Amino acid sequence: MTSATDSSLTAASVNATAEEARAVAEAARDTEWNRPSFAKGLYLGSFDLSLIHPWPQAKTEDVERGEEFMARLLAFAKTLSGRVIERDARIPDEYLAGLAELGVFGMKIPREYGGLGLSLVYYGRALALLGSVHPSLGALISAHQSIGVPEPVKEFGTPEQKKEYLPRCAAGAITAFLLTEPDVGSDPARMGATAVLSDDGGSYVLDGVKLWTTNGVIAELVVVMARVPAHTDADGVEHKGGITAFVVEMDSPGITVENRNAFMGLRGIENGVTRFHQVRVPVANRLGREGQGLKIALTTLNTGRLSIPGLCVAAGKWSLKIAREWSNARTQWGQPVGKHEAVGKKIAFIAATTFALEAVFELSAEMADAGQKDVRIEAALAKLWSTELSCRIADELVQIRGGRGFETADSLEARGERAVPAEQLLRDLRINRIFEGSSEIMKLLIAREAVDAHLAAAGDLASVDASLQDKARAAVGASGFYARWLPKLVAGAGMDPRSFAEFGRLGKQLRFVERSSRRLARQTFYGMGRWQAKLEYKQAFLGRIVDIGAELFAMAACCSRAEALLRTHPEQGAAAFELAEAFCEQARVRVDEYFDQLWRNTDDGDHDLSRKVLAGDYTWLEAGILDQSEGTGPWIGDAAPGASTKANLHRKYR
Repeated sequence: MTSATDSSLTAASVNATAEEARAVAEAARDTEWNRPSFAKGLYLGSFDLSLIHPWPQAKTEDVERGEEFMARLLAFAKTLSGRVIERDARIPDEYLAGLAELGVFGMKIPREYGGLGLSLVYYGRALALLGSVHPSLGALISAHQSIGVPEPVKEFGTPEQKKEYLPRCAAGAITAFLLTEPDVGSDPARMGATAVLSDDGGSYVLDGVKLWTTNGVIAELVVVMARVPAHTDADGVEHKGGITAFVVEMDSPGITVENRNAFMGLRGIENGVTRFHQVRVPVANRLGREGQGLKIALTTLNTGRLSIPGLCVAAGKWSLKIAREWSNARTQWGQPVGKHEAVGKKIAFIAATTFALEAVFELSAEMADAGQKDVRIEAALAKLWSTELSCRIADELVQIRGGRGFETADSLEARGERAVPAEQLLRDLRINRIFEGSSEIMKLLIAREAVDAHLAAAGDLASVDASLQDKARAAVGASGFYARWLPKLVAGAGMDPRSFAEFGRLGKQLRFVERSSRRLARQTFYGMGRWQAKLEYKQAFLGRIVDIGAELFAMAACCSRAEALLRTHPEQGAAAFELAEAFCEQARVRVDEYFDQLWRNTDDGDHDLSRKVLAGDYTWLEAGILDQSEGTGPWIGDAAPGASTKANLHRKYR
């Protein structure tokens, strides 16, 4: 391929239309539902508790190996200092060496390839433990093992690739996943990085710039997503190309880590900007087929997203401990601050939500380990819901701590007080609402799956381009689907006070979930009927639909976990029921508010206002300030292909 062809390809991708972007996303979606999904049923008004209860039971062998590993990891973690990582903005090399020796970098890699072969449950618990030392440790391991080289190679690699890469990764070869570009985030149709097949057909020539390459500064191996142009091979066979995944050695000529990025939180994260210029990647390093890259990425993320909920559990547990201890120690107006209702409500929220965070993560991970359910929606909901609620927990903790919550741990210690890094927690957690799919993108992704049945039934009714004649025919077909489906939403177990009696006083919470599931399905139908093809543009409406389902999923998870703890750990049973009930009562208030906001909101007015802001109608409101960022650089950095002009900041850690 000539450089002119490369340039035209890049320009075409950068200028991708909305229709092209939608087509790329749809092509990457897994449209098959071969296994049952509890969360998908929630959105369709089908509350099938049997899919999550009784609580999934792990294999005895997995539990024994997991507990043995956690004991060793705990002993090692006690030797680490999060303060050192925060101070130096770097994870010390000796920490990395210790993690490698323990097998941390191979926790999810099968034992036949030198890994530990731990379950997702224990993988998440390990992340939580290390994340409680410093969240950068959790980010390091998650980026390596949840979305880096090990997972896509394990799922899509050839036998040769598995033998080549998995033992290296398990032994401590840190990896990264490179998808985002300076002007490409959640819209891969605009991807500019290219991989052009060489004339001899033995390698691809990789060019492009990747942004926010977590672990990229120290990685030995990376998975790179790049667009392969359409081409014809020597036998005359035409290939469509498309976004493709490659395993790339980071010491290959032509790779430059141009910047080590710094952030408001996660100060130890090794995140950078990586430029590829005429990098030769052997054909043997391609993962899957040409054009399969985005599907590989999305499939990897289906369970990879569960790493972040695991880290959120750690944040909740630590916040609960600090809130409890501080609120007993600090006295105001004659009694501990925790006994004042204003603070007590915050403590109750932290406690109940922490129980729910653990229930949501553990349930999703147990189901993923069992492999009998389709958990793509559950994992996405867990990521979305956990990141939003854990940020609220951190904010409440800072408020409970008052001025000390805003003060750094070093400053507190310098003046003789306990070094509690509450402000750091708030900074560190904030990225989780953006990592691996922002909350806004997650809502669109989940909504797409949630309304899939409606879109399939509606056919051309849901198409902007369909003719009136096509829409008329589609209406006839849709009427048959809804004639069968809608009557099922009228009544259910949630209306029978005897339902879910085995859950005792939590039975009423499950009856609420069942009723709300049917109500949610009806509201989605009303939205489909009102907006039809324009429903996809009603992102605020769809976001509330998703939020309702997320809260219902969390409520059901709490009830199932409380009942399981009553059976397996009776000494915790009563307390678990109290926490589950408290969470459900709090969640019900939020669910009712979301339902109310579906039809009583300011969405249309806000839409018009935002368009006028963007058009510059209110620039007069910005007068009276100085913008210190002006003149410091463009909004989006230059990602044009070419040789790097900067020093290579890639560093070796072993």
